[in-house]
Amino acid sequence: MSRIPKLAAALTTALVLVSGTAVSASAAPPASPSPALSEAAAVTPTDGTSGTAEATGKVEPVAWTPCNPDPTKPDPKIYDCAVYQVPLDYAKPRGETIGIAMMRRRAGDPAKRIGSLFLNPGGPGGSGYLWATTARFEPRVTEHFDLIGFDPRGVARSNPLRCFTTNEEADAVFGRQTLVPVTRTEIDDTLTAFRDYTDACARTAGPLLRHMSTMNVVRDLDRMRQAVGDSRLTFAGFSYGTLIGATYANMYPGRVRALVLDGNVDPNLRLHDGVEYDRQRATGGFELALAEFLKRCEAAGESRCSFAGGDPRAKFDAIRTHLRTGSVTLPTGEQVTLSTFTGQVANSLYAQSRLVPLANGLQAIHRIIDPRGSSAARTKEVPANAAALLARPAPAALREAPTDTPYTADDSYYGVNCQDKPYPAAPRAFAHLARAWEKQAPTFGRYQAFDAPPCATWPVPAREAERYRGPWNKRTAHPVLVVGNTFDPATQYRFSQNMDRQLADSVLVTVDMIEHCAVGRSKELNALVTAYLVDGTVPRRGQVLQPDAEAFPAPAATPAPGAPRSS
Repeated sequence: MSRIPKLAAALTTALVLVSGTAVSASAAPPASPSPALSEAAAVTPTDGTSGTAEATGKVEPVAWTPCNPDPTKPDPKIYDCAVYQVPLDYAKPRGETIGIAMMRRRAGDPAKRIGSLFLNPGGPGGSGYLWATTARFEPRVTEHFDLIGFDPRGVARSNPLRCFTTNEEADAVFGRQTLVPVTRTEIDDTLTAFRDYTDACARTAGPLLRHMSTMNVVRDLDRMRQAVGDSRLTFAGFSYGTLIGATYANMYPGRVRALVLDGNVDPNLRLHDGVEYDRQRATGGFELALAEFLKRCEAAGESRCSFAGGDPRAKFDAIRTHLRTGSVTLPTGEQVTLSTFTGQVANSLYAQSRLVPLANGLQAIHRIIDPRGSSAARTKEVPANAAALLARPAPAALREAPTDTPYTADDSYYGVNCQDKPYPAAPRAFAHLARAWEKQAPTFGRYQAFDAPPCATWPVPAREAERYRGPWNKRTAHPVLVVGNTFDPATQYRFSQNMDRQLADSVLVTVDMIEHCAVGRSKELNALVTAYLVDGTVPRRGQVLQPDAEAFPAPAATPAPGAPRSS
């Protein structure tokens, strides 16, 4: 999603959707074909790997071992775990290997089992291991499929790519970075820290650094598909995970059973022009979602959205302008800076459930900055500590992996992006981009421009042999389901439209909401997803669906005096 401090927002959003709800089940029998979507033998791929294990299916099966996703709770006895070995370098398939950590939730009804549903939450760098426990899907999906979560190469449990040996080393570098640098000193310090970061990667990360591309992740995924006994892939990818799905669809089009791509990247743009891709994320993603948030807040009124009084757009811009020249001290002593403010606004736009707290925080800080101007609009009180949200860095990523070294993070985000996305090899260019983008996207232009400078000095140039750049229009064995939100901040709706256009055989379903990704947020959508995955029913084109919850729900009615209260 963004540089190391900002990546937390995306991963937190993705991973909060993982819940531990589970039902009892017995061990699954061998895979059986779906009546609606029979599986066929694998066909020769399009990436030149014919004759290798990828093409011939000669891979070792996964050696599953029963495990408990949450050792602090009773074992539901429906999960298995494994570490599956794949080639570090596919040009040397019999050479060094790395382990991919996998977790399986066995199908709830073994008699109806179709196969495996592989899951990826995005990132890049998102840990998908515990996504085997997700409650995003309807029960009929979990009855018919083993759910398989995995950490892609270099992520969390799967040979994590690490540029530092201790957290102290990392803090000494990251602590000199500013999320939204404005002054010359902030910009210089941030760019210098980024250079020190890439130097650390060159010293410490090891040979995996050269083999982190999405193309290699897809090759790993195809190995895992064969290793669990599925002759075609069933996959759901979210955010960056849609690039994994789209790449698989075009490297191995004959091996596709069903792909759900939710919150889509624009694959062609992303792989050919990283700068323009990022500019469009700022202008058409975050900035558009912010404008819609302010518009819907005003329409909801102060009874539902505390920031609605007066002119929400003007108030927001005034806050941002104030913070550009100086921080705001809260009564608690906490400081709201332009960086904490921008990071938290971006983080809040990822989920509709965060919009009311965001509105409260904005209203609270507006009262501090302009107490006279906000007094007339003070018709709804906000929590006393509401502004504290905007004083804190975006929440740390949910790390599920054991902290087995003194450096407990990993550096897979840049490991993938700097292999996939082309950028100029000139760090200072990003300062110039920031000034230009700020005019087009006043809140998020500078924020987005300073996401990619590490790729300008990344120690390992992208290798064309390990970067799939298209074509994207190979005809798959079954149509692909593309899902996009109208106001997705991180992957703008136009990207989903572009994904649909670029794929040879796909259907786009739209959900009208401010949120990143939609599966699990709309019963209408989930019914379509279930029918697609289980029965092979492709949704009707052109559908625009609604989320289950409103962005600004009506407050609960207060019972009349003397009225009985429900227990």
